[in-house]
Amino acid sequence: MDHEVRITLRLPADLHEWLVAQAKSARRSLNSEILHRLEVGRGNVSVDDQSP
Repeated sequence: MDHEVRITLRLPADLHEWLVAQAKSARRSLNSEILHRLEVGRGNVSVDDQSP
């Protein structure tokens, strides 16, 4: 990533809890989990890839 942009993201509490649990089980930070899921969703990373 050449340039990073900060955003404020509002999530429903239950979605936040779920993401935190998923991040913990994958041993990733919440930020890395969100990035990983976005990249997988757009096809940049395989589902089995453990890197953020």
